Amino acid sequence: MKKYLYDYIAQIDEIIKSGNYNNLEKIKEEHLIKIKFFQHERLIHLIITLFYCVFMLIFFAISSLFLGFLIIAFILLIFVLFYIVHYFRLENGVQYLYVQYDKLNQLDNQNTKITFINSLTSKFIDKLLDRFNER
Repeated sequence: MKKYLYDYIAQIDEIIKSGNYNNLEKIKEEHLIKIKFFQHERLIHLIITLFYCVFMLIFFAISSLFLGFLIIAFILLIFVLFYIVHYFRLENGVQYLYVQYDKLNQLDNQNTKITFINSLTSKFIDKLLDRFNER
């Protein structure tokens, strides 16, 4: 999942840097879908991490009665540490997707302004040419 997320982040960063803003609306819609997908993935990993933490605490509590459960508790501790690192990366990646979406919105607003100015300019030039051709 980490590779998929960071590959997608690199792909969107490349689109933002390239200046090729064709189909910007479609890119934004697809980006929102991916954000929802990664948010779901993040929620599932949070739930799994919390369950591992609960089971780890239970096994540490039971290990005070039966020393053999201490081994299982330490194994769960290792799993919890890896899950926390994975969740941290996933969380930061999703938050960066929000930043990318804001950048795409800014580009879309700039693109809309430029399109509006170009259309006004072309209409003005067309009217001038029409008047010039009438004379």
